[in-house]
Amino acid sequence: MTAERNAISLEELTRRVTRSLAAAPGLDGIWITAETSDVRVSGGHCYMELLQKDPSGGTPLARTRAVIWASTYARIGARFAAATGSRLASDMKVMVRVSVSFHSVYGFSLVISDIDPDYTVGDLVRKRNEILARLTAEGVADLNRSLPWSSVPSRIAIISATGAAGYGDFMKHLLMNSLRVRFDTTLFTATLQGEHTSESVIAALDAIMARVDDFDCVAIIRGGGAVSDLASFDDYELAANVAQFPLPIIVGIGHERDVTVLDFVANTRVKTPTAAAELLIGRMSEALGKVVGIASEIQRAATDKISGQRVQLAYYQGLLPALARNILDRNRRLTDDAAARAIAEAARTAVNRRRDRLGALGEILEALSPEATLRRGYSITRVDGKAVTNADNLKPGTRIETTFSRGKTLTSITE
Repeated sequence: MTAERNAISLEELTRRVTRSLAAAPGLDGIWITAETSDVRVSGGHCYMELLQKDPSGGTPLARTRAVIWASTYARIGARFAAATGSRLASDMKVMVRVSVSFHSVYGFSLVISDIDPDYTVGDLVRKRNEILARLTAEGVADLNRSLPWSSVPSRIAIISATGAAGYGDFMKHLLMNSLRVRFDTTLFTATLQGEHTSESVIAALDAIMARVDDFDCVAIIRGGGAVSDLASFDDYELAANVAQFPLPIIVGIGHERDVTVLDFVANTRVKTPTAAAELLIGRMSEALGKVVGIASEIQRAATDKISGQRVQLAYYQGLLPALARNILDRNRRLTDDAAARAIAEAARTAVNRRRDRLGALGEILEALSPEATLRRGYSITRVDGKAVTNADNLKPGTRIETTFSRGKTLTSITE
């Protein structure tokens, strides 16, 4: 027969534990540090697990359930989100004020009555700084920030949620700009809040990269929504993709006082989608101003050139009559000189021709002259200085003069 034992029920045991914990000193309203896990909100209450990890290996050293009752969560949850820029979520390091609770059905747990947001802010800053330090060590932190802008950034790739109010505001400002410049925009949809934000935005960047030559820049915009959703952008993989993207990226995903890692690695950070649109319009205004300036310079240069040509033309017009007269006078002188030379040449030719003819005639006359005849053996008989051509005209006793080639004789006719 089994010996009789003084056994108690499980309910009695849990009751004793509950009374012991309630009476134990140092277990009510104490501050502890831990890391959150499995955070969820149901019925206004916030449930989670708190755990402590081994710094060297990351294995849990302690784990327990915790709860923030709805009456408390509404107050400290809002204060935490306002201070940290993020609502309470998993994988956060927190400093919380807790009381130990033991329930006969649900077991051991902690009831959170307060939270110190400064402790979490410090951890978020540390995490952000670690990401930036890693990107800097890899030599990529400043790549996108140092990219030059296109001189005319009119082709915009936009990453935004489908139907988001921020996207609507962005497009309205671009389309209704006072300069009336035209932008060519393409929307690449992505989730910009929640745990899938990083992978969704990276997928959109990959889609843009496939058409990188079609765009001048990228705008990641998110308007409205909870400030707490900004924690999704403090992600190494997303920051690395943005930092190394080959087009300038504008980030407009938060409010003026809220920053994420993307704000430090993107080319340009603005506070709202509307501000992103205004930035692009401003850059187009600068480009338009340069075009107008170049056009003005071209117009001035053309006007100066035309004016100079007009002055030169007027000068030539003034010279033209005198130049024409000079040409005419020169041609006239040349013509007169040529005519004079021609006339002189013609005269010399005519004179030479006449001289030659006269010479020929002289030779003929010389050949036919009485002297030439006398030299050939003939003589001339003259009576009273007149040549005698008929002997019948001579009478005896007539004195005649006979001329020879050399000399003369005087004789009387006897018979």
